[in-house]
Amino acid sequence: MPGIEAVAKLAGVSTATVSRALSGNGHVSPSTRVRVHEAARELGYVVSSSASSLASGRTKNVGVVVPFLSRWFYSSVLEGAGAALLRNGYDLTLYGLSGGDDERTSVFEHFLLRKRVDAVLALTIELNESELQSLLDLHKPIVGIGGPLKGVQTLSVDDVAVAMLATEHLLGLGHTRIGMIGGASRFELDFHLPTNRRAGYEDALRLAGVQPDPPLFRPADFTIRGGYEAARELLVDPPNRPTAIFAASDEMAIGSILAARDLGLSVPRDVSVIGIDGHEHSEFFGLTTMAQFPRRQGEQAVEMLMDRLHPGRRDPLPTNIPLPVELIVRTSTAPPAG
Repeated sequence: MPGIEAVAKLAGVSTATVSRALSGNGHVSPSTRVRVHEAARELGYVVSSSASSLASGRTKNVGVVVPFLSRWFYSSVLEGAGAALLRNGYDLTLYGLSGGDDERTSVFEHFLLRKRVDAVLALTIELNESELQSLLDLHKPIVGIGGPLKGVQTLSVDDVAVAMLATEHLLGLGHTRIGMIGGASRFELDFHLPTNRRAGYEDALRLAGVQPDPPLFRPADFTIRGGYEAARELLVDPPNRPTAIFAASDEMAIGSILAARDLGLSVPRDVSVIGIDGHEHSEFFGLTTMAQFPRRQGEQAVEMLMDRLHPGRRDPLPTNIPLPVELIVRTSTAPPAG
């Protein structure tokens, strides 16, 4: 393979300029950068990742710490993050924490401390003081998604507010007997998402003059099966069933729609259903949802990391950045019958 000297000669620049142009580190005029890339492509020159790492002190690799790999939300965020990293010429190393406390300890006390990453993305991980200090001691850029982390730039959804908006949509249609499928203590996730979404649901009811009815709340895990089983409990007794269900995730909401149909009920004539996420299958089920665009979250988090790794790309962003949520109304919600 031709060396860097051949690329420099063909492009009419120094080898140092070639290095800056191909690595993205340091200033190179746009026209020169294009000329260097064209010369490298013509000669078939590929930058050696090991040599580049030695020269720059960078690995061109970002570590992503994630609690689950099998859930749609997390895989969607990872898809967005992976695409953004690829566009920026970075690799991704994934650290899953679904294996329990020992695995979590290994990630924070061993793997990340090997310093084989240039930056870290923490995806809905509420770090304890020791874990957070371990990351800060790396002196590497860190961005979190999901909630505030002291000393870390973060992206987050206001879970109380989004649950209030979902419940207010049902109230606005005329529903007052509104059930909720959410998390209980054994399903508590990082940043207290289940607790916050239940609080938002109850706050919206009280503001509308409706007293929350504890039997209308059912705990479940954040899956289609969990939503299905909880919805059957809510809907099986005709005199006491709600006219609408707010589910704390779209997968729970999809399970609720399936449970209603299995019980011979029509959605939305007999029961309206709304969820949170903007799941890729929500349109197929006609599900009204509070979309939070997880793929976009991953892309935005990576761009924030790139800002930290390459200062001057754009104006600095604030420490805690609220994420947009959009109500998408489909056919699963309607005014109560009669």
